[in-house]
Amino acid sequence: MFPPVTPKEVDAAESIIGRPLPELLRRIYTEVGNGGFGPDAGLASVTGGQRASGHLTDWPCSVLRHECNRAAGLPTSWLYLTSGGCTMEWHVSLLAADNPVLLYDTDGWVPSWGEDPHAGLRYATASLRKWLWTWANGGEVWAEALSLA
Repeated sequence: MFPPVTPKEVDAAESIIGRPLPELLRRIYTEVGNGGFGPDAGLASVTGGQRASGHLTDWPCSVLRHECNRAAGLPTSWLYLTSGGCTMEWHVSLLAADNPVLLYDTDGWVPSWGEDPHAGLRYATASLRKWLWTWANGGEVWAEALSLA
């Protein structure tokens, strides 16, 4: 939906996040587009200020969400990818091998009970590549997650 960004813009995003993006995600942002397409609600942009035609608000920005989520106590190694609807979100792990995609329920943990954000995890794919391939191949990213319930 939005044109690709430059490698320098991705470098700036990585500087704010404090970690490099997975190479596949970097290539998507610099070669395909700056979000607005992809699984579920569509990938968040890596830069802020993107607005789809006819929309009243900006498209979600993974870097801005990362900073809000960090302040709320989520691990800094989780990067927001897209909304899963209601209180569900898809994040990619920037530290784990193969960068699994995490299905996270924002209402799934209660810090005052001594829980940490991991209590809100509902599912993890094997890798970012697998999650994106499921979508690109016409599949439903929720199908695997729901079959485990």
